[in-house]
Amino acid sequence: QLQLVESGGSSVQFGGSLLLSCAASGVNFDYYGIGWFRQAPGKEREAVSVISNHGGITNYADSVKGRFLISRDNDRKTVYLQMNSLRPGDTAVYYCAADPLFRPELNYSSGWVLSPTGYEEWGRGTQVTVSE
Repeated sequence: QLQLVESGGSSVQFGGSLLLSCAASGVNFDYYGIGWFRQAPGKEREAVSVISNHGGITNYADSVKGRFLISRDNDRKTVYLQMNSLRPGDTAVYYCAADPLFRPELNYSSGWVLSPTGYEEWGRGTQVTVSE
């Protein structure tokens, strides 16, 4: 079982950058695909990006493609989300969570993995605020 803790959230101006980290404790970190999700006030939680258990496959929501980059370091048990060209619409609490099922890496190229449904071991989140 994993425990996940997000960090790196902050307030930035339009066009700025942030690096979020999702640090894990527990066993078998490289068993789990990991996703980043976000939830803005009054909106449903949505997927931002996911990465396969060994990092070979990544997937992004259309709204962040070309601006965000997900990566992972299994030795450090950490998944990162580099966010560039931030916009006010990116303002939200950002969460990471683990896919509890062991899947072939190629599965993470499918659109259906970009859904919060089924992910577990949610962290408490980190706030990202982007101002004009």
